[in-house]
Amino acid sequence: MNLYILVPIIGCLALVFAYLLTVRINKVKPGNSLMEEIANAINDGAMAFLRRQYKTLIIFVLCLMAVICVAGILTNGEDSMLPATAISFAAGAFCSILAGNIGMRVATRANVRTATAAWQNGLNKALGIAFSGGAVMGMSVVGLGLLGLGIIVLIFDNPAIINGFALGASSVALFGRVGGGIYTKAADVGADLVGKVEAGIPEDDPRNPAVIADNVGDNVGDVAGMGSDLFESYVGSIIAAMALGAAIGIGAKGEGIIAPLLIAAGGIIASIIGSFFVSAKEGGNPQKSLNNGTLVTSILAVIFTFIVTKLVLPATFTTGNLLGSTKTFSSTGVFLATVAGLAVGFAIGKITEYYTSADYKPVKRIAASCETGVATNIINGIATGMGSTAIPIILIASGIFASYYFAGLYGIAMAAVGMLSTTGMVVAVDAYGPISDNAGGIAEMSHLPKEVRKITDSLDAVGNTTAAIGKGFAIGSAALTALALFSAYTKAVGIEIINILDPKVVIGLFVGGMLPFLFSSMTMQSVGKAAGFMIEEVRRQFREIPGLMKGEAKPDYAKCVDISAKAALKEMVIPSLMAVLVPIFVGLCPGLGKECLGGLLAGTLVTGFLLAIFMANSGGAWDNAKKYIEDGSHGGKGSEAHAAAVNGDTVGDPFKDTSGPSLNILIKLMTIISLVFAPLFM
Repeated sequence: MNLYILVPIIGCLALVFAYLLTVRINKVKPGNSLMEEIANAINDGAMAFLRRQYKTLIIFVLCLMAVICVAGILTNGEDSMLPATAISFAAGAFCSILAGNIGMRVATRANVRTATAAWQNGLNKALGIAFSGGAVMGMSVVGLGLLGLGIIVLIFDNPAIINGFALGASSVALFGRVGGGIYTKAADVGADLVGKVEAGIPEDDPRNPAVIADNVGDNVGDVAGMGSDLFESYVGSIIAAMALGAAIGIGAKGEGIIAPLLIAAGGIIASIIGSFFVSAKEGGNPQKSLNNGTLVTSILAVIFTFIVTKLVLPATFTTGNLLGSTKTFSSTGVFLATVAGLAVGFAIGKITEYYTSADYKPVKRIAASCETGVATNIINGIATGMGSTAIPIILIASGIFASYYFAGLYGIAMAAVGMLSTTGMVVAVDAYGPISDNAGGIAEMSHLPKEVRKITDSLDAVGNTTAAIGKGFAIGSAALTALALFSAYTKAVGIEIINILDPKVVIGLFVGGMLPFLFSSMTMQSVGKAAGFMIEEVRRQFREIPGLMKGEAKPDYAKCVDISAKAALKEMVIPSLMAVLVPIFVGLCPGLGKECLGGLLAGTLVTGFLLAIFMANSGGAWDNAKKYIEDGSHGGKGSEAHAAAVNGDTVGDPFKDTSGPSLNILIKLMTIISLVFAPLFM
C-alpha cells in the first residue's frame, strides 16, 4: 500500500469533522434581533477586511510565483529550484488563506451563539459552542495542511518542490499576522483609552464608536491571523523534517520523508478524539476542561508516534552530524526525539501560563504595582516579560540537545513535528478565546442580564490564558522548525560549518540580530499611528454627536472599522516584504553570499525567539493584570489602579498581538526563502 495516500485522506477526515462541527454550531439560534444585528456587523466588517487584504496578497503571490519560475529557469532546474516550485508555493498560499477564511466565518457565527447559550443554557453549553468554533479553525488548519501537502507529494514526488508550499504558507501568515495585528490593536487601544479611561464606560459599551471595530479585530487578528500563523508553523515543521529526511537519505524507500507526514496524521486523529473530552459542569472551571482535552490529545499523539516510528522507519540508519561525521541512530531514537519536542511544547505552554495567568504571582505582582501608577506597572510588565525568556530558552536548548542526541539533525526536525503534532487541539483552544471575547461583547451591547456577562467573562478570562499559551507554543515551535530549515539550507548550499571568525558570517550575525528589533519597531509604530487616528475619531464622535454619551444616538461604527482596515492594509506591506527581500539580497550580494546569509539566519533566530517570548508574555501579563483588577482586586473598576492597568494593557496589546507573534513567522519565512532560493546563491 502507498502510505502517501493516507495523508490526504486523513486531511479530508479533519475537514469533514470541521464541517460536522459547523453544522452543530449553526443549529443553535443566534439570539434576539439586536444580537443578530450586532453579530452581522462584526461578520461584515471582518469579511470586508479579509477581501481587501486578499487583494493585496494575490498581487504578492502572483509576483513571487513569477520570480520563482524565472529563477527555476535560470538555474536550469538544478537542486531545489525548480519551476514547479511556483505551483507548490501557490498551493501553500491558497490553503493558508482558505484555513483563515473558514475559521473566521465560523467564529463570527459561533460568537453570538455562545452568548445565546450562556443566556439560555449556562456555562457548559456556552463552552461547547465556543470550543466547537475554535475546533473548526483547528481542524481546518491541520486538514488543509495535510491535504495540500499530500496532494503536492503525490503529484510531484519531489521533496524539493514541497519547500514552495511552506514558502506560500509563511508568506500569507506574515501578511495575515501583521495586518490583522495592526487592525485589532488600533481598535483595541482606541476603545480602551477613550472609552474606558476617558469616558469611564465599560469595554463593550454600545456607546463606544470603536466597539464594533474592536470585536472585528478579535477575528481578523486572533482567529484568521492566528490560524494562518499556526498553519505555516504546522506545515513548516513537517516540510523541514521531510527535507532533512530526503537530504540524509533515511530508508531505501523514502521512509524518512513519509514518517513526519504520518505522525502529523496521527496527531489529527488524536485531536479529534481529544475534543470529545472538553466539557464542564455548571460552576466548574473551563480551564480544567480544556486541559483535559489537551492532555488526552497529547497522550494519544505519543501512542501514534510510537506506532509510526516502529512500523515505518528502518530499525537503524546512519546519518551525518553538524561537524560532518556520521553516526548510527535507531527508530526508537526518532521516537524519543519526537516525544522530546512534544514534551518541550507542553512545558513551554505551562511556563507561559505561569507568567500570564492571574492565578500566579507574576500577574498578581503587576496588578499590585498598578496602585503606585502607570510607570511601575510598565516597569513590572517589562521585567516579567524579560524574565520569562529564561526557562523557555533552557527548555528549547534541552529539547535540541535531547533530540540531536537521540537522532541527529533529523531528530531536531522531528522534535518540531512532535511539538506541532497536536496543532488541531492547540488551535482549537487558542481560537476559543476570541470567540468567547466576542460573545461577552455581544452580551454587553445587547443589554443581556449581568449573569450572562459573568459566564462569558469566565470563558474570556480562560481565553486570555489559552491565547498566551498558543502564542508561546507557536514561538517555541518556530525555534525548532527554523533550526531544522537552517540545517536544510546549509546542506543545500554546501556549507558544513558556520565559521564565526569569518567576517562575512559576523556581519550576517549582527544584521540578523538587528532585524527582529527593526521589524518590531516598524509594526509597533504602525499600531501607534493607526491607534492615534482611532483615538481622534472616537473623541470626535463623543464630542460632536449629540446624545451619544446618554445612549440617545448611535455611533458611526463604520468609520472606525474603516480606519483600522485602511491602516492595517497600508502598514503591513513594508515589514512583510522585508522578510522576503533581505535574505535574497544578502545571498546575491557580491562579497556577502551564502556564508553571510547563514550568519544572518542564525542571528535572526536567536534574537527573534527571545524578543518574541518577551513581547508575548509581557503583553499577556499586562492584559490579565487588568482583568484581575476588574474582578475586584486593588480597588476594582474605576479605581486609579484600574486606570494604570488599562494603560499598561494598551502598551501590551501590540506586544502580544502584533509584533510578538509575527516574529516567529519572520524567522521561519526568512529561512524558507533562503532554502527555496539556495541554488541562486551557489
